[in-house]
Amino acid sequence: MIKRIARTAGFSGLLAALLLTLLQSFWVSPLILEAETFESAAPVEQHTHGSEAVAAHEHSAEAWAPEDGWQRVLSTTGGNLVVAVGFALILAALYSLREPNRVATGALWGLAGFAVFCLAPTLGLPPELPGTAAADLGQRQTWWIGTAAATAIGLALLVFAQHWLLKVVGALLLVVPHVIGAPQPSVHESLAPEALETQFKLASWLTNAAFWVALGLISAWLFRRGRQA
Repeated sequence: MIKRIARTAGFSGLLAALLLTLLQSFWVSPLILEAETFESAAPVEQHTHGSEAVAAHEHSAEAWAPEDGWQRVLSTTGGNLVVAVGFALILAALYSLREPNRVATGALWGLAGFAVFCLAPTLGLPPELPGTAAADLGQRQTWWIGTAAATAIGLALLVFAQHWLLKVVGALLLVVPHVIGAPQPSVHESLAPEALETQFKLASWLTNAAFWVALGLISAWLFRRGRQA
């Protein structure tokens, strides 16, 4: 079973990561590069905000960053691969507890993963372009983790729980993080135009949705195939 999980996670993570990198290269990355031109062209005075906002815009002159071209693509691919294999391990482990009865079921698991790790957290903390003010990093991470955990437990209770009371608890868990609200900066500010921000949010959501559906389908197919091998 361990070999089956590892094989499923490795291959499905690799293929899904390549798909995500391809989509990002043609849709997401150009928007980030365009936003960076606004950030570079902004006068130094525009970077003077409150203490929280300043922290979001601080850059280290000595920090290494990949250059445009193959370095950025290679760095993106490596990061996507690590994340994709990690998520695929989660899916494969869940399959070992409740094996998908058909490959299409993997798409539902993928959509659940998208809801937990992307959609729910970004409803409060939407994808940000370079030059966007943000709240304290620690507060954002805490809210993100809490939202993802609450969404995962809430969906599990709604889908698998038998008692109606547990389903009600699941529905409440989906709502609670958004009632509490995500941490926000003292000053809402972005150097990029609003239209570019909207495009970036849409591109991020759709590329992540495609990634998760592909990861779910591929992992379910490989997991079921491993049983027959």
